[in-house]
Amino acid sequence: MKFGKLHDLSQVDFRLPLQNPDNQIVLGGSPSPEGFQPFIGCPMWGNKGWVGKLYPKGVKAGDYLSYYSQSFNTIELNSTHYRIPTKEISTRWRDMAAEGFEFCPKIPQTISHYRKLVNCEEEIERFVESVSLFGEKMGCAFVQLHPSFGPNLIHNLTWFLDAFPASIPLAIEFRNEDWFENNRLIPQAEDLLLSNNTAAVITDVAGRRDVLHQSITNKIAMIRFVGNQLISSDFERADAWVERIAWWVENGLEKLYFFVHEPDDTFAPEMGTYVIKKLNQRFGLNLPIPGIPQAPGTQMELF
Repeated sequence: MKFGKLHDLSQVDFRLPLQNPDNQIVLGGSPSPEGFQPFIGCPMWGNKGWVGKLYPKGVKAGDYLSYYSQSFNTIELNSTHYRIPTKEISTRWRDMAAEGFEFCPKIPQTISHYRKLVNCEEEIERFVESVSLFGEKMGCAFVQLHPSFGPNLIHNLTWFLDAFPASIPLAIEFRNEDWFENNRLIPQAEDLLLSNNTAAVITDVAGRRDVLHQSITNKIAMIRFVGNQLISSDFERADAWVERIAWWVENGLEKLYFFVHEPDDTFAPEMGTYVIKKLNQRFGLNLPIPGIPQAPGTQMELF
């Protein structure tokens, strides 16, 4: 992930911003009776460097997803940004993924970048038809807005939220600097997402600390965590995130999608494993520890 990438990290303050007090109101102020569901994943499954870590040696690339979904329970499905999968492909992915797995597809760039979210009814329909085939394995779709898409185009975002079906959970990733102030989204953006039951993507990356805003706009949190080759600050940041998430859960957060990026994503499984272990410990969960399945019901620990 090149967005916000820095080579010199010496001047970066990696601490999380202060909690947004309005989050308690949005979440409800007490644990959800529906419980808390965490989904941890990477931005791809087709990384050959994971052979021997997540995938057995000699496995065919076409079988990667099957093994990946036994280690992680979600995927940041970036491929849909460039091409809407055919119905056959969506169905095959659905059937390959393990039970309880959820796909989080990115809205196509024809919608978000070329048409800037308007006059794209046909593209929305094609996308929805495709990802709806994931069935129970459909997670939360997300829009990555172009960096030039600023608050002056908020009417475009309003049009899109009206046009997009409410049956599919949705999150918006803002990148233009004018969407942020005082470690949160500007009120116009917060209000729009709140009124449409839409989440706001939070990105933790070295070179753009404004996108680390702390605005929760429904009971779903989607975090894109960008590490730096497993240096000590990566783990310190992950620890801080677990505690911040714990506060959200205590106040009503129902679902978490936490996507781990590392340079070239070679070490994304290691960072994801660390996050899973910390969440298991903090919340008394039993999320599988990533690794190559050795026998039914067992896994080789990765990290």
